[in-house]
Amino acid sequence: MGKDFFAHKAADYEKNRQRVANIHAIAEKIAEQVTLKPDMHLMDFGAGTGLLLQGIAPYVGKITAVDISPSMSEQLRKKQGALACDLDVVEVDLTTTDVHKLFDGVISSMTLHHIKDAAAIFKKLHGMIKVGGFIALADLATEDGSFHQEDTGVYHLGFSKEELLSLAKGAGFKQTKVVAAGEINKPYGDYPLWLLVARV
Repeated sequence: MGKDFFAHKAADYEKNRQRVANIHAIAEKIAEQVTLKPDMHLMDFGAGTGLLLQGIAPYVGKITAVDISPSMSEQLRKKQGALACDLDVVEVDLTTTDVHKLFDGVISSMTLHHIKDAAAIFKKLHGMIKVGGFIALADLATEDGSFHQEDTGVYHLGFSKEELLSLAKGAGFKQTKVVAAGEINKPYGDYPLWLLVARV
């Protein structure tokens, strides 16, 4: 499956208060931008320890959490049974492995910049969503490379609005829009976030 870039930080991942607050804000923005329903089954792509899905769980029936990192998935499994919806944890590399399910929507936070072939993953996600379903994907706006101070498998220095819209439209998504989703503040810079929302 490759290197687990988060093995050394998974256990302490949620001790960063700003990270927790930022991802909760993204969850609120997603709930504001798309209509979530109790019968929905969503996928959280790059779910990590489940910070994003925790904020979405009260609105939906089930979430399938997909992540490549065994250590992050281990932390998430500890939350099973304590969330406000049903949870499946699937430890796979979605860029090379298929998850044979159709979802009502896909949510994600800070995952796209870790994907080498972003266009290919957008096409794969499009094929995993029911007609009328949605994507709500949050990630960094274009940055100067200073955001990541260590190697965690980064392939993109954020994305411009235009890049995100082009990726979505190129994969066949409709009703595409990009909205501001907050800002991550670090000692060496402030990093705006985008939320891409689109429909199948």
